[in-house]
Amino acid sequence: MATTVALTKPKRGGRWSPWLFALPALIVYVGFLVYPAVSSLWFSLTNWDGLSATYKFVGLDNYLKMPSDPVVVTAVKNNLIWTVVTIAVPTVIGLLLAIALNGKVHGKPVLRLIFYTPAVLPLVSIASIWGWLYNPQYGAINSFLRLIGLDGLAQAWLGQDSTALWAVMVPAIWLRTGFPMLLYLAALQSIPNELYEAATVDGATKWQQFWNVTMPSLRPAHYIVLALSLIDSFKVFDMIYAMTYGGPGTSTQVMGTWMYFNVFQYYQAGYGTAIAVVITLVAIAVGIPYVRSQTKEAS
Repeated sequence: MATTVALTKPKRGGRWSPWLFALPALIVYVGFLVYPAVSSLWFSLTNWDGLSATYKFVGLDNYLKMPSDPVVVTAVKNNLIWTVVTIAVPTVIGLLLAIALNGKVHGKPVLRLIFYTPAVLPLVSIASIWGWLYNPQYGAINSFLRLIGLDGLAQAWLGQDSTALWAVMVPAIWLRTGFPMLLYLAALQSIPNELYEAATVDGATKWQQFWNVTMPSLRPAHYIVLALSLIDSFKVFDMIYAMTYGGPGTSTQVMGTWMYFNVFQYYQAGYGTAIAVVITLVAIAVGIPYVRSQTKEAS
């Protein structure tokens, strides 16, 4: 016996219903992300001072000016040094801490809390604490060096070109170690014990198990840690601004601080916005391989 199926005509306006639900979020997205991004791109092509209502279109002059700007050259060099050091050192330390905490260690929860706490502290507080530690007169670091008879090593860590950038990188490494440690620890706990048992049966040493079992299994965690750390390193601003203000002189300037000074102090908003656009493009270019790798793994 044949059965008939009644087809109901879709209600009018049903096609647009999903868009109506998404409209509030879309308005926020366009208003707070798309529009500022497009405006920034436009102002980077002008000589706007950031205050007046009039400005002149100068095309790519702001971008062509960067290679001849000595501060930009210094900032790019500092950004590269900062990126290499603040990615490599926290990643290696975080991996070692994760491996240690994944073993039989007493007080694991307390140790995890201790190592991860700097990652959630306010950056201004961290800068203030380390600024006090580096104080040349009564700071704890110089006081300790004098106490143990190494007076010759006591110096103005943040007040000279040769040590200022490296001194700022120490607290940056301190606060960035907890994040990779947490990710690596979660990844280590997801590795099946059967893999290590099989490797042991095959006669693999602990070192061979690390390189042939642990490291390949941590590949997704490597992608996340390196990609996010790389993007964050190119956007560095607050730590250097709070501790050295880009000084002494321009020795610790990075692209983020030089952008800030041009926009808010030198009233060269067009040029400063061009620097911000370059920082954004670099961050996007760095993030694309990570997004593609994650998409391939998901598919």
